[in-house]
Amino acid sequence: MDTRLLHTFTTLARTGSFTAAAAELHLAQSTVTVHVRSLERELGTRLFDRLPTGATLTESGRQLLAEAEEVLDAVARLRARCTDAGAVRGRVLVGTPESLCSTRLPGVLAAMRTTHPEVDVGLYAAGTAECVEGLRSGRLDLALLLEREAGFPDVTTEPVAHEPLTLVCAPHHPLATRARPATWADLATESFFLLEQGCSYSDELERRLLAEPGAGPRLTRFGSVDAARSCVAAGLGLALLPLTTVGEQVRQGRLARVSGPRFADVPVLLARHRRRWAAPASRAFARELVRHLSG
Repeated sequence: MDTRLLHTFTTLARTGSFTAAAAELHLAQSTVTVHVRSLERELGTRLFDRLPTGATLTESGRQLLAEAEEVLDAVARLRARCTDAGAVRGRVLVGTPESLCSTRLPGVLAAMRTTHPEVDVGLYAAGTAECVEGLRSGRLDLALLLEREAGFPDVTTEPVAHEPLTLVCAPHHPLATRARPATWADLATESFFLLEQGCSYSDELERRLLAEPGAGPRLTRFGSVDAARSCVAAGLGLALLPLTTVGEQVRQGRLARVSGPRFADVPVLLARHRRRWAAPASRAFARELVRHLSG
């Protein structure tokens, strides 16, 4: 069996679109169609339902998908074994929260260029749910999760660092110069700019605020640390953010830390798919990441 057909099949299964699969594989859309039809003819079954909204796996297609991924992993292992004696090379796609993209990972990328110059690392800013889905679909090789726990049966995780959190406001906000620490009752009357749903520490803060008797916080969700930070600096409310994302602004006096309840550090978890084989480039990046962050 031509493994190119399996590669096209798994890509179409992941993207759900002939157009998107063709773009990712750098093929003409007609070639993707020919590959899929050839595989269906060879196996004697229909693998996709062609719908106006895209391509959806049939029951036969769903059964084939896991086995096709195993075959492609085995082929990748064979190829890697033949080149293990040389320099590690290849592309690694890593899903990561936006806050780590801008603070923790530039140093890791710089180290990788020194230790493994032929490894190309692509970073994809995403929350936990999107990262886990990326690992499951094969779109991502590794992911970093800001979670206290990660109960995904098909994903393995290991803690590699901890992110301290801090509550911040504008320097002219009343809580910035308050003589006594703010209580939960005080905070439950404020406006907050939280990160998108699925951000573990933002979700925890929301639950805690809404549990306060008579709570009436005004909660606004953003998908961007930058947007939340800018709104806080403008005096519109408070935000709970990783200290690494606001440290410079606090030092420059553009933001102020709020004295109040203590927030536990959030673990940084390195996540991999439990069954999928890790290529040498992926293993090299994981080692550099652990060395850099744990240090």
